[in-house]
Amino acid sequence: MTLVAWTKVDKSGRVYIPAEYRRELGLKPGDSVMVQLHEGELRIMSQLEGIRRAREIVARYVSPDRSLADELIAERRAEAARE
Repeated sequence: MTLVAWTKVDKSGRVYIPAEYRRELGLKPGDSVMVQLHEGELRIMSQLEGIRRAREIVARYVSPDRSLADELIAERRAEAARE
């Protein structure tokens, strides 16, 4: 779904996100969002969407039976044992 709306930038640089957009993204007051400048476009992404996309990217390169967290913990323990 593509939504289009005009909004304004106030004197402090804040941009109003229309209520319909906030509902669609599941944004609540105080939520963190990622702001990205890409080829002349300003993109705003919810934190949950950013996490979902990051997981999707990692899944392309890491098999589902591999735990990167377990590997990192094992590496840290090995480093600590060497010290």
